[in-house]
Amino acid sequence: MSIPALFQPLTIRGVTFRNRIWLSPLCEYSAGLDGVPTDWHMVHLGSFAIGRAGLVMAEATSINAVGRISPHDVGIWNDEQVASWKRITDFIHSQGVAAGVQLAHAGRKGSTAPGWGADYEDSTPANQGGWRTVAPSAKAFGDYDVPVELDAAGVDTIVDDWVHAARHAISAGFDLVEIHAAHGYLLHQFLSPLANERTDEYGGSLENRARLLRRVVQAVRAEIGDAVPLFVRVSATDWDERGITVTDVATVAGWVHDDGADLIDTSTGGIAPGISIPTGPGYQVEFADTIRRTAEMSTNAVGLITLPEQANEIVESGKADAVMLGRELMRDPHFALRASTALGYSLPYWPDQYLRAQP
Repeated sequence: MSIPALFQPLTIRGVTFRNRIWLSPLCEYSAGLDGVPTDWHMVHLGSFAIGRAGLVMAEATSINAVGRISPHDVGIWNDEQVASWKRITDFIHSQGVAAGVQLAHAGRKGSTAPGWGADYEDSTPANQGGWRTVAPSAKAFGDYDVPVELDAAGVDTIVDDWVHAARHAISAGFDLVEIHAAHGYLLHQFLSPLANERTDEYGGSLENRARLLRRVVQAVRAEIGDAVPLFVRVSATDWDERGITVTDVATVAGWVHDDGADLIDTSTGGIAPGISIPTGPGYQVEFADTIRRTAEMSTNAVGLITLPEQANEIVESGKADAVMLGRELMRDPHFALRASTALGYSLPYWPDQYLRAQP
């Protein structure tokens, strides 16, 4: 029996993924104010490992306290957080699945209301755990509070915090690290002229605006060594002619590839409110394809990928090396089991406890 492209293994550096169905990072806003992952995260992420995703990627995990999106985001800046993450990665590994973590800093989009359960909107009041945010420029995101512009020392500290977070990620048992440079968060804010108004070495030209991202990639690669895969999530376009384009991002992808990144996790948008995004099935696949061909490096595709046949075609056609599913995996954590049946493939690593459900 031939193995569908979606279920062919993929090796990147020292990690082999059993298939190309990967969990996209999904913010849960379910930690306490201490940033420690909870039983919710254990069951949430563990369900995708039982469902045999090839990679379970933990949600945007902050590199420091002020980098959180909301007061209830998870973090990885201290030992207590590391210990809790280790329990989760141990279970994921027990299912033969790779565990990844998306290291993030929200910048001017931090200290905001979580996705649910808050009695306020926009920026978090100080009496509910809010803090002053930082960004490349003192320019607010919509109605959020105005951030503090990072000075040179602040930029250096950000790089150090990413390195420390990467070190903690390895201690926590994660097999790979992803740097979040998309969706309007800090590194994307530096990349986009819609948020970056600096006139120093971190502003102006694309090369300057990419400088912080490149420093982070270089420093994290040096910290994690040669065997650990390093992904970078990007927004391939701002969907605004004044912002970054896929041509810009493909250029940056080539640079970070030289700096040690292995794969570009390709998303779009998020830099500013009110921008119209023309969504539809697989609407971001074309960007993954363009970056893959232009930068000559691996990519994955994400965004309204919902059908096994659709996902398999993306990989089989060479438009991306893997697909990341978010909402579809939330609806069906066992998508990989269902997809194998739909594609006529007898999955050899079906969970023993679930064999009675195998068609």
